Amino acid sequence: MMREKILTFIEKNSRIDLRELAVVLGVDEAAVLNEMERMEEEHVICGYHTIIDWDKVGLEKVTAMIEVRVTPQRGMGFDKVAERIYNYPEVNSVYLISGGFDFMVTIEGKTLREVSQFVSEKLSALDSVLSTKTNFILKKYKDHGTVIAEPKKDERIQMIP
Repeated sequence: MMREKILTFIEKNSRIDLRELAVVLGVDEAAVLNEMERMEEEHVICGYHTIIDWDKVGLEKVTAMIEVRVTPQRGMGFDKVAERIYNYPEVNSVYLISGGFDFMVTIEGKTLREVSQFVSEKLSALDSVLSTKTNFILKKYKDHGTVIAEPKKDERIQMIP
């Protein structure tokens, strides 16, 4: 039970102070620390990430979501194909999906050309890949549960009768 509560809290804020988390859960700080270490060893907790609005930094990044249709090789299945894809350093995520495609792959590059070259020269060149469809992300509004886009302020002048 404590495991699920810890995960719920750190999923929203991985920087939460362990002392504060222990108080909220009504347990000893050492118990929280030990449980988190166990979950890291078991790969229940797979990593900690920071969500960055790169537009505000002024660094140009191009993100693409690529739908990939494959033919799994005999005896290897989807897992082996996914492993070949996720081992490329350009790849941020790989998901097995339902629908007309088999995988959803997200990648980042510095330019549209760089991303396109990755798709054509590396991803599409894999022997098990039948087809790809590249979708470029134009703007992020929300990422990993965090709202990135700032709400527009109402700049209309209020008229008082």
